[in-house]
Amino acid sequence: MQTIDINTTSKLTPITKPWMTDLMSNQVVLNELIAKYGSPINIHNLKKFSENIQNFKDVFSYYNIQHQIYYARKANKTKALAKQALADDVGIDTASYNELKQAVDLGGKDTSVVLTSAIKTEEQISLAIANEVTIIIDNDDECQLVNSIAKSKSKKAKIGFRVSGFVIDGKKLYSRFGFDVDTVVNYIKDNVGSDKNYDSLTVVGLHFHLDGYSIEHRGLAAIECMTIAKMLRNALYPITFVDMGGGILINYLKEESQWNTFKDQLIQQTILEQEHLTFKGDGLGFTKEEDKVYGKLNTYPYYNSVNGTNFLKEVLETRHPITQVSVAKMAKENDIELRIEPGRSLLNGVGITVAKVAHRKKDSKGQHLVGLEMNMTQMKTSSADYLVDPYVLYNNAEDKKIENSNPVDVYFTGAYCLERDIILKRKISLPKLPEVGDLVVFVNTAGYFMHFFETEAHLFELSKNLIYAPEKRVSLLNFMDDERIV
Repeated sequence: MQTIDINTTSKLTPITKPWMTDLMSNQVVLNELIAKYGSPINIHNLKKFSENIQNFKDVFSYYNIQHQIYYARKANKTKALAKQALADDVGIDTASYNELKQAVDLGGKDTSVVLTSAIKTEEQISLAIANEVTIIIDNDDECQLVNSIAKSKSKKAKIGFRVSGFVIDGKKLYSRFGFDVDTVVNYIKDNVGSDKNYDSLTVVGLHFHLDGYSIEHRGLAAIECMTIAKMLRNALYPITFVDMGGGILINYLKEESQWNTFKDQLIQQTILEQEHLTFKGDGLGFTKEEDKVYGKLNTYPYYNSVNGTNFLKEVLETRHPITQVSVAKMAKENDIELRIEPGRSLLNGVGITVAKVAHRKKDSKGQHLVGLEMNMTQMKTSSADYLVDPYVLYNNAEDKKIENSNPVDVYFTGAYCLERDIILKRKISLPKLPEVGDLVVFVNTAGYFMHFFETEAHLFELSKNLIYAPEKRVSLLNFMDDERIV
């Protein structure tokens, strides 16, 4: 077994956009923002959001295929992003009544909004039907409910069927969502239509959203859905689109070598049952049993050489296993509109989270703990940890001089009265121990990290969301509270 040094705290250097670097160089303004709005604050750059949208549009235009992009609203609660999405002529993927109502209130309707929520209430469905929003159907009970509401309003509900259970390499891909790929055609033919059980439903498309990040799986699922679309069209169902959902990978880190080193160190730490890299030796998904390591890294894959628009290109270039026709060509030949619902990838480089240092101390193990005026839910997603190095902005001019530094390893802790309120489980190496009042900046947090699990336990205020309009001279005037967006 290869021995790997785990005594040196590994670095995971983030890709940091120029606007973020410029803003961090204006520390006085950041301190003023914290003083005005409290800690933490989330700062968003709408220009970068629009650039991401345009980059994805350019991919579809390159292949000359019909398309629609839907911003996955659940990835970030900031209202300005939803408003900007509509201004940039993309749709909004909504997953709750409040998301749907906000999108409608901002002017969204018809093909500029889609309803994909896992649990659909009568209130959601009624609002969607009233605004001609397509509803993605997941099960028979939803069909009954949507049909009943549409009939009571003497309207037709536009629906798309979510499809799952695709067979890849002889095995079905499991999902708790959607109609099975083997039965969906017969289900629609038997139940949906003017002379069928569900006579107030109009089937206009097919939808899938795959767990994980496989390019091949997405491409093959798109091909299967377009094949189903052809069958349903032959049965006179007006299928116009196939929606491929989200899950488009992004890349957070500058160096692949750092990512690989960290993973190797984590496995080695698990083998040795030590605590050099993570709080209490947390394996972040890896466990040890009888001298063997089991499991896998239970985090987002933070380094990805194929990401963003290149990820989408490879999906579109996936070929049918028999005919060798690509996804893009098949869509064009069959006049199918391809849709995607990106969240994280549209928010790549769009946001940062800034928190204030409240205290420093050592625990009973002699570890440095740096308490921040924030809590773990304000930097939390389904990932076991945020594996990206933060920046510390030292207020004391002398502390900023690396030559005067005294390197230290720290853990950042939060404000909840819980032993497990550790903002980052990974130990972070700093040039110097921060002082009370210094700022810690977490970059690229707009996609799923700011709000996805944020709570108001202890009656803490939710973090403020600010919109940043970059100018040559940065001042408080460059920032707007998202609550003022109308």
